[in-house]
Amino acid sequence: MVATMTSKGQLTIPVEARRRLGLKAGTKVDLVTTEDGRLELIPLTDSVKGLKGMVPKPEKPLSLEEMEQAIAGGSAS
Repeated sequence: MVATMTSKGQLTIPVEARRRLGLKAGTKVDLVTTEDGRLELIPLTDSVKGLKGMVPKPEKPLSLEEMEQAIAGGSAS
């Protein structure tokens, strides 16, 4: 597949590539340069559910009072 760049630096991704990658209008993509100098286009289509587990659970749950104290302490200037 071949894409041609416009004078504004824009590329039109061929329909076959869009279908294979599941790209639609508004889809964000990540462009990554590999060690061998190639450029990879990676669709950013993960849902919020994919973030589960990235932040560890606290050792003990905070009470509402402790949360309010933390909030009040964070807003002090």
